[in-house]
Amino acid sequence: MNSYATPVRVGVAGATGYAGVELLRCLARHPGAAIAAAMGSPGSSPRRLPALARLWDAPVDALDVDALAASTDAVFLALPDTASAEIAPALVARGRRVFDLSGAFRLRDAEQRKRWYPHTPEPPAHVVYGLTERYREALADSPLVACAGCYPTAAILALQPLVSAGFVDGPIIIDAKSGVSGAGKTPTERTHFSECHGSLSAYGVFAHRHAAEIEQELGVPVTFVPHLVPIDRGFLETIYVTLPAGRSAADVAAAFEGAYASSPFVRITGHDLPEIKHVAHTNFCDIGWRVNDATRQLVLISCIDNLVKGAAGQAVQNFNVAFGFDERLGLN
Repeated sequence: MNSYATPVRVGVAGATGYAGVELLRCLARHPGAAIAAAMGSPGSSPRRLPALARLWDAPVDALDVDALAASTDAVFLALPDTASAEIAPALVARGRRVFDLSGAFRLRDAEQRKRWYPHTPEPPAHVVYGLTERYREALADSPLVACAGCYPTAAILALQPLVSAGFVDGPIIIDAKSGVSGAGKTPTERTHFSECHGSLSAYGVFAHRHAAEIEQELGVPVTFVPHLVPIDRGFLETIYVTLPAGRSAADVAAAFEGAYASSPFVRITGHDLPEIKHVAHTNFCDIGWRVNDATRQLVLISCIDNLVKGAAGQAVQNFNVAFGFDERLGLN
C-alpha cells in the first residue's frame, strides 16, 4: 500500500469542464495526491473556480503540454476525444502516467476505433480499459488507462456477472436515461434549456459509440437506446434479459455477491430498486433487479452519477489502484 510521505504530483487537463471540476474536487482532498497543474484549453485566460473556493484556490491556466509533462507524475485528461488522441501518447512518451476520461483509446479493435474515433492513432502499448472492478490487476503496469465510458460503466457492471455465469438466454436490451451533464459542458441545441426542460427524448438509436464499448467488454451483442432526461446529473439504466431455464432470483443474487464482494463502490440492492438520488454525488454504482419466474424475464436497474463513477470518480479510483493507494481515497 502506498504511503503519503511523497504525494504523487498530478495534473488535470480540461479542468473547467464538468468532469474536470469533479476531478479537482476529489484530488484536492486526496492525501496521496498533490495538484501540480490544472489547465483548460489552449490559449484560454487563467481563471479560478468559485465552486472549489477554500478547497482548491489556484487558477486554471491555458493548456500547455510541455508544462503539464514537466510538473507532474500522472495526468488526468478530461478533454474531447480528438484532443486526448493527440495529447495522451505525447505524455506517455515522456514517461507520465495518463488517465484519459475520453473515449479515444477505449476500443481495442482497429476497425471499430476507426469508425467511432477516427482521429485516434495506434494506441501506445499496454493500454488498460479503466473499469476498476474488472481490470484492477492490470492497472498497476499501465502507462495509459482509458477510463470506461459513463453509459458502459453502469451497463457492464450490471451485466458482466450474468454473462460470465451463462445467465443470459437471448437478446439484451439496455434502456438508458442520462442527465444533461452527460453531454458535456459545450452547449448544443439538444441540451439548450428550452429544448430539454419538461421533455424526454431518445437519441443515437443503433448509432451510439457506447454500444460498441459495451459489446467489446461483454462479448455479446446488445440493443442500446440512450435517452436525455431534464435533470443535471445521474444515469439510470433499465436492462432486460431472459434467464435460462432453471435459474432464479437467488442465482442472480449469488452471481452479483460473488462478483462484487471485494468491490467497495458497487452496492447490490437486490429487490430494492435503486434511484438516481441514491447515487448522486457519489462514486457508487447501485444494482437491483426483479425476476418474473413465469416468463424467466429479468429486469435490472443500474444507477450511477455520470460525473463521478461515470467519469472523475472512476478515474481517481483507477489512479488509486494504479499507484497502490486505498481504492477509496478521495472518493468517500
